[in-house]
Amino acid sequence: MKKENLRRRIAKKVEEGACVAFSGGVDSSLILKIAVEEAEKIGKKVHAVTFETKLHPVSDVTISERVAKEMGAVHTVMEVDEFQDDEIMKNPVNRCYLCKRLLFTTLREFAEKEGLKHILDGTNADDHGTYRPGIKALEELSISSPLAEYGFTKEEVRKLASELGISVSRRPSAPCLATRLPYGTQIDFTLLKRIEEGEEFIKSLGFEVMRLRVHSDIARIELPAHEFRDFISKRDEISDKLKSLGFHYITLDMEGFRSGSMDLHLNKKESGKE
Repeated sequence: MKKENLRRRIAKKVEEGACVAFSGGVDSSLILKIAVEEAEKIGKKVHAVTFETKLHPVSDVTISERVAKEMGAVHTVMEVDEFQDDEIMKNPVNRCYLCKRLLFTTLREFAEKEGLKHILDGTNADDHGTYRPGIKALEELSISSPLAEYGFTKEEVRKLASELGISVSRRPSAPCLATRLPYGTQIDFTLLKRIEEGEEFIKSLGFEVMRLRVHSDIARIELPAHEFRDFISKRDEISDKLKSLGFHYITLDMEGFRSGSMDLHLNKKESGKE
């Protein structure tokens, strides 16, 4: 029943005119896949819009271009420079809210220009159980999040995406690069590029799910605990690479990979869980 309700909901939005905020991740890919299928039934095309920003991995654009083409969507890459917003660059605890507001205000302008009534995004039910201040911005701008609305968890999203033959159904999440820095740390483009290069190198060694968190000159690496042994066997080449990028101390986080680890020390008021 959930699947049918989801499809009906998206079909209605598409009929009235909709575009999809498309990162190339599994959540937005599932939304886009269903939207394209429903649009084809009524002779319409769906716009998939990908943000090209300085806070997101370059691979997002490359992957989104490929997946949008696979699905037959009209793909648009929209450049947005968060570095023009001084508040975002201070990396406050509500950075995600400020950033989402900037991105989706720009997308709302695009949608209105194209005569599209609705904007769909891939927020899922699990996102509402963690610290996601950006959701407030989506609500303020009337962005539709069908996966969250019908209670689809991340695992349910992956399962359905796999059933529909979506090529990125198992793609790991790729959050904004600012999540690699402690709140209050001034965001610097050069530093983000170093982090991105470090992560890409480690992933090239076979560690697909990982984060490179940076605390001053300390690089703290998170990856699933069952991969520790393999990681240690490659520690020399990883250390050499990260030191060449300017990180003086290289550490492996003994708690392993965990999404949102920079949010752990927020008090209840800051996290919105009061």
